[in-house]
Amino acid sequence: MGALVTLDLPDDSPMLGLPWIITFGPLDDADEWEPVVCGPYERPHALALAESVVAEEQLMAVVEPLVPALSPDEIRGEIAAARIAASDEAARIEASDLYGDFDDVVDEELEAAGEPAGPRPAPAEAELRAGFARIAKLLTEQGS
Repeated sequence: MGALVTLDLPDDSPMLGLPWIITFGPLDDADEWEPVVCGPYERPHALALAESVVAEEQLMAVVEPLVPALSPDEIRGEIAAARIAASDEAARIEASDLYGDFDDVVDEELEAAGEPAGPRPAPAEAELRAGFARIAKLLTEQGS
């Protein structure tokens, strides 16, 4: 079984409505190959596809939003926000107890999230195509 990494977002996050991509890569340093990027998908489809693949193979899948920017200034704004978030996270980690009750927190988060026992079933091709159409509409309407 591989690993799946994604953002933990609140239910009202505007990022949930963005297109999402999946980057598949080696799980450890022993494998050397170029990562494979797939998408864009709607978030539930991206998560289900990634879970289906990593459930059967020793891979890492990173599921992340694709931020459609319309200008260099928007891109710079996203970069600035990412840098601020990274420094905030680094400060939070530095201030935390490295040897705290990490396992207890993980168990509580999984229970609260109602994590399914196994990977979600991969969406059917028709579901993915319908998602592509919704993403195309979203991207063409952005900034209008």
